[in-house]
Amino acid sequence: MTHEHHRIGAGAARLAARLPHSLAVGVADSVTRYGSLDRAAARQAILHHLPTPDFREATAEFIDLWHATAGGVGAEAVAVALVTAAKCEHDHRHDETVEVVWTGPETADTRFRQTEQAVLEVIDSAAGRLTVVSYAVYRIPRIRDALVAAAGRGVRIRLVVETPNRIEGQGEYDCLLALGDNVASACSVYYWPQANRSRDDNGKVGILHVKCAVADGHRLFLSSANLTEYAFTINMELGLLVTGGKLPGQVERHFERLVEAGQLSRV
Repeated sequence: MTHEHHRIGAGAARLAARLPHSLAVGVADSVTRYGSLDRAAARQAILHHLPTPDFREATAEFIDLWHATAGGVGAEAVAVALVTAAKCEHDHRHDETVEVVWTGPETADTRFRQTEQAVLEVIDSAAGRLTVVSYAVYRIPRIRDALVAAAGRGVRIRLVVETPNRIEGQGEYDCLLALGDNVASACSVYYWPQANRSRDDNGKVGILHVKCAVADGHRLFLSSANLTEYAFTINMELGLLVTGGKLPGQVERHFERLVEAGQLSRV
């Protein structure tokens, strides 16, 4: 196995993640059919059958990677790498499950997961990383205890918080008070500085209105519900619990990049 093979394998995985399965397999077929042509002609022929600019751009990046850094790998091997990557990506996406999460009145023919239960499930499942984002935090003893327990088993916890109506002052500290000293000392807490927020024509700044929790890039809770007692009991709140697939990792990485870019600051 050479470095060229590794580059093709990694490139095939990236392409398979960006294309629908049928298109990825179609690109593999085109590579087999046109790969023996000169490079410019092969590139044009392989891209010709792709339906959108995004798919053509992603595929062009892969072909250029092949020609520029792994030209010694034959078309047949490149096609096999693509088919294998497409199958793995397809299976990965197929393994994704999505459940509806709800707080509010029940009907006779619907039974959804309860909001607090879903949040606790995400926190309790975390083995290494946990990101929790909420607009408000208030009177959530079971969530607080679960966060402390997660920290106790070595989970790195990132909290991103804001308190409604207090963004001009020390709102983030109100959330820390609601969570308690044990949580505050066990987590990395971030807030969105006003200097980084957009304003409308009247000078009103945007608010951090996200409510989600992500564990290990594998399980995602996304909801209208804040981390408050009312959101778990008397409000009407709707959310989703996603296990597996790409979405949990995408959300986790997005908040990592917001921190790296300085959009979110450590309290």
